[in-house]
Formats: sequence, structure tokens, C-alpha cells
Amino acid sequence: MSNDVWPLVHAERRALIAELEGLAPDQWAQPSRCAGWTVHDVVAHLVDVAESTRLGFARDMLTARFDFDLQNERGIARAKGATPAQTLQRLKKAAARTTTPLAPTDTRIVEEVVHGEDIRGPLGLQRNYPVQSIERSLRQQLRTSTKFGGARELVAGVRLVATDTDLTIGTGREIRGTAIELLLACAGRNDLLAS
Repeated sequence: MSNDVWPLVHAERRALIAELEGLAPDQWAQPSRCAGWTVHDVVAHLVDVAESTRLGFARDMLTARFDFDLQNERGIARAKGATPAQTLQRLKKAAARTTTPLAPTDTRIVEEVVHGEDIRGPLGLQRNYPVQSIERSLRQQLRTSTKFGGARELVAGVRLVATDTDLTIGTGREIRGTAIELLLACAGRNDLLAS
């Protein structure tokens, strides 16, 4: 297991916290890119996954009868404060953690970047992500089955070419986009892979 992803994860958490500190109350209630989740819900989810441990995640999945959606909803309810300020404080407290559920460590940077975009996109916020964060996230998504939120089956026979950085992955039919657009496509957030 590689631990060198944690500085990237922590940097993403800090960047998101800085942006969240300036949000108005109505922005917290705005729908995110995650169906059925507000910005506040996504932040609570990030708190929950930051606090998650392998044993705790296994227990939560067992009690949710291996239903990821139910496990996520329970995690949001557990991590969400009565106010956005409380949830933000919980995220600040969890920001430096290095715990992870039963998943490859690189999934932590995927969570931070993709859910960061789930929040930023609807709010009209933009982040200039470090290339290494996007590339590691993208490579992790390409290794992960669609059964677990990845894109491995979707990109078989596809060559992904980033138009804003020197990043090319795979062979076959070429799909072009910015690195973040390619990552979001591999996370099911846009239809670039369908083109």
C-alpha cells in the first residue's frame, strides 16, 4: 500500500475547506452533481470517508447488507452537523487523517477530487488541480471496475488524451478532453466516454 498519496489528499482537503469557508447558507443547500445530494451532503460524505477505517467500513457495509447507497446515506447522516458550520468544522478536524475504508489508498485522492468537483461545478467554482492528483485519480478509476464506481470496462479499447497536459493513457479509439474532464467522465459525471 502506497502512502505517498496522503500529501495530495491533504492538499485537496485544505483547498476545499478554504473554498467552503466562503459559502453563503443557500449555497450549502444547492444540489451537487451527486443525484439527491446537496453540497452539504457531499461535504458530510467527505467527513465520513475521511473518518472511515477498514474495520468500521466493513461493519457499516455489513449492517447495510452490502448496499453502498444505504451505507453512504447512513454515513452522511452520521457525519452531517446540524448546520453547515458544524459539518465544516468536522471536515477541518478530519482533514489530516490517513485512514481509509477497505479500498486501495489511491481511492482517497479520487474521492477528494471528484467530490470536490461535485461541489465546485454547481457553485461555479474552479480549481486548478495539480496534475499528479488528476493523473493518480484517473489511473485509479481506470483500474477500478464499474461495479465499484470505476471505469475499467468503459475504457477498454479507448485511448484517453488530455488536451491540457501531457497525459495519454490506453490504446484504441481516441477520446480527448482536459484531464479533469477525462477523470469526471471516468467517474460517471459527464458523457465524454459516450462520444
